[in-house]
Amino acid sequence: MEANNGSKKHTSRNILIIIGIVVVALIAMGIGTYNSLAKQSQTVDAAWSQVENVMQRRYDLVPNLVNSVKGSMKQEQKVFGDIADARKSYGNAKTAKEKIDANAQLDQSVGTLVNVIQENYPELKSNNNVQTLMTQLEGTENRIAVERKRYNEAVQSYNQNVVSFPKNILANMMGLGQKTYFKADTNAQKAPTVNFDDTTNGK
Repeated sequence: MEANNGSKKHTSRNILIIIGIVVVALIAMGIGTYNSLAKQSQTVDAAWSQVENVMQRRYDLVPNLVNSVKGSMKQEQKVFGDIADARKSYGNAKTAKEKIDANAQLDQSVGTLVNVIQENYPELKSNNNVQTLMTQLEGTENRIAVERKRYNEAVQSYNQNVVSFPKNILANMMGLGQKTYFKADTNAQKAPTVNFDDTTNGK
């Protein structure tokens, strides 16, 4: 009888040890998963910060271009109104999704302004100040494209981990959801093509 009791105690002890090992392993896996996802989340946030920096530069450049041409384009009030509305939307945007949508609106309105200048106001296009501002805007647009690509790559890597099993279970428990991709708004895709290198239109 004592032998049976000793055997049962030994079995119970082994079960408790196994349970303890499993619990410790699960905790370690949870901590490792959280740290990995948190690090990737910070990478995404850092990439988004770079996107915001270049979008803010474009946001700051637009009024300079508007002020340089507005006096000679008094009949284009709708264009200037659209730009003002787009800048207001961007200035009021709080989340990444709101800023992406507002950026698409600003893309469209600025693209319209640049095309109008190139097609209908050759004297403005040849103005040194206007040309400098348009060149700066072109450079900013290129930087936005580069940073947007880097951001989307970081988001893709993060989201793939968030949805993969078993990380998705832990991610949901920890409140770590998927990040938003920076995709062009459908309306922005209809915006006129901006070609800063075109020197033939309007002549």
